[in-house]
Amino acid sequence: MKLLLLGALIGLLIAFPPLLALVLAAVVTVLPKPVLMAFGLGLAVRTSLPGLQRWTR
Repeated sequence: MKLLLLGALIGLLIAFPPLLALVLAAVVTVLPKPVLMAFGLGLAVRTSLPGLQRWTR
């Protein structure tokens, strides 16, 4: 699923080059905010942690 979303994002960036500026602006806005960074990293890592799935069921 992550690879599908990444492929869709890359495809959109190739098809619509001005979107790159919007994506970069969003990344630059989020980087200085540690709470948002931690939340985003937690969402990205959560699916790859096998032990977490048995705790949430």
